Amino acid sequence: MATDPTAAGNPTAPDRTAVPQESGSNLHIERTHGASYVAPHVTYRPASASSVPPLPRPESVFTDPGGITSWLTNRGISFHFDNTNEFAGAVTPPTRGARYVSYRQGASNAGQYSANLNINWEQLAGIRGFSTHVITVGRYGTTANRMFGDWLAHSSEIYGGGGNVAVHLVSAYGEETLLGGRLDFAGGRMSQMSDFAASPLFCQFMNNSMCGRPKGAADSTFYGSYPAATWAFRIKARPRPDMYIQTGVYFAENGIYMNFQHRTGFKFNGANIIGYEVPVEFQWEPKFGAHGNLPGHYKFGFTYEDVPRPDNYYNVNGQPFASAGGTAMTDPHSWQTYMMTDQKLIHYKGGSPTAGLTFLAGFIYNDPRTAVRDFEVYGALENRGFWPARPMDSIGLAFTYTSIAPGTRDTEALLMSENKGGLPNHATGVQTNAEIIEFNYAIHVMRGVTFEPDFQYYFNPNGQHALRDAAMLGFKTYISIF
Repeated sequence: MATDPTAAGNPTAPDRTAVPQESGSNLHIERTHGASYVAPHVTYRPASASSVPPLPRPESVFTDPGGITSWLTNRGISFHFDNTNEFAGAVTPPTRGARYVSYRQGASNAGQYSANLNINWEQLAGIRGFSTHVITVGRYGTTANRMFGDWLAHSSEIYGGGGNVAVHLVSAYGEETLLGGRLDFAGGRMSQMSDFAASPLFCQFMNNSMCGRPKGAADSTFYGSYPAATWAFRIKARPRPDMYIQTGVYFAENGIYMNFQHRTGFKFNGANIIGYEVPVEFQWEPKFGAHGNLPGHYKFGFTYEDVPRPDNYYNVNGQPFASAGGTAMTDPHSWQTYMMTDQKLIHYKGGSPTAGLTFLAGFIYNDPRTAVRDFEVYGALENRGFWPARPMDSIGLAFTYTSIAPGTRDTEALLMSENKGGLPNHATGVQTNAEIIEFNYAIHVMRGVTFEPDFQYYFNPNGQHALRDAAMLGFKTYISIF
C-alpha cells in the first residue's frame, strides 16, 4: 500500500527582496536557513574570475556584529542564523460523527531555527572553484490541519522531519564549478527536492501544498526533501546563458523521515540504502520586455526511481488485495514527470529588479501504480513592490488541486464497502481530490524581520468529500538574526 510522506516541506523566505529573479543565471536554492537563500549559480564567468557563486549575505537584524560578518566574508566564510515561525488555527468546526471523534477545532504553532555555513575554498585556501555547504536546523511545534482530518498538506509547512533534537543535520556537501561556471558538480549529503522541481518563489506561501515545493513532487517517501538528505551526486551544465540541464544520482534510504533512522541526520553509513533515483531537469530562462525586465523560468523534469514499492491496488496474484487479501504486488520501478514555470508579467517602473507581478503554474504527474497523489496542478500570483510606500512588501495568492491515484481510491472504496478498517493515509473515507486556496500579505517590518498574515481554505480535507471544508487564519514570521 502506498503511504504518504509526513515530513514537512522546505523552509520559507517571506523576505526575498534581495533574491534576483533574473534569467541568464541558474537560481540555485541554498536550503540553508529559515529563508531559502537564492544565489546566482553556474553562470558564465571570465576565466580569471572565481567560479564560486557569491557568498550569501541576506538582510539581517545584526548586519555586522562586532565586524565578525565582514571578517568571515573577507576570508570566504559565510555563516547565517535565523528563525521561521508559523501559526495557524481553524475558524470552522470539524466534521462530526462517530468516525471522526478525534477531530477538533484548534490551532497550532510550528517553527525552526537554522544555521548555514558556506565556505568558498578558492578564497580561503586557493582550491579553485570549490565550495562547501552545511545546513543544520532545530524544529519545534506541530501542525493544525491534522486536527480536522487532513494529512495531505500541512498548514504550517515548516513542521516535521527535524527529529525533535536540538541540532538536526539537513545537508553537507561539496561543490566544484568548472569552465567559468558552465559546469558544476556537487556531492555529499543532499536533498533531492532542493535541487529538482524547486523554485525560490514557492515559499511566498505557508501551506505545504506549495512550499517548499508542490507536495505532489515529493509524493515518494524515498525522495530526499528538506530537512531530509541522502548520499547523492549531481552534475549541472549550462550550454548557453539562458538554459541549463542537470541530472544526478540520489541513493534511496529507507526511513529518512523516521526518527529510528535519521533523528539527528548524522547517520552516514548508508546501511539502509535500498535503491536510487535519477532525476533529469531542463530549464529555459528567457527575458521578455523592451528592457529584458520580464524574466521567466520554464522547467521540465523526469525522475526514474529504482526502488521496490508496493502496488496501491493489486496483490501478487494480480487481484485487488483489499478484497482478495494477500501481499501487495511489488513494483520494482516508479517514475515522475513535471512541468513548472514562473513568468514575470509586469515590472513596476522605478522598482527593484524583483518588483512586479509574477505568475506561477505547474503540473506534476506520478506513477499511478505506487503513488498516493497521481497528479497535482497549481497556479499562483506573486505581487512584489506594488505599493511605492512599501517597496519591500509582497502579496501572494495560490491554488492547488491534488488528485488521489485511482488505485489508492479504489482500494479505499473496497475496504469501505466490506467494512474493513485500516484505510491508508489516515483516511476515514474514500479519498478522491483536494483543493487549497491561500492568500497572504508579507509585511517588511524592519531590517531582517517579516510578518506575514495568512489565510488558507481547504476544500475536501484529506481528499475526502465527506469532510467539511476548513478555513484557517494564521501568520508566518521570519527573523534573520545575523
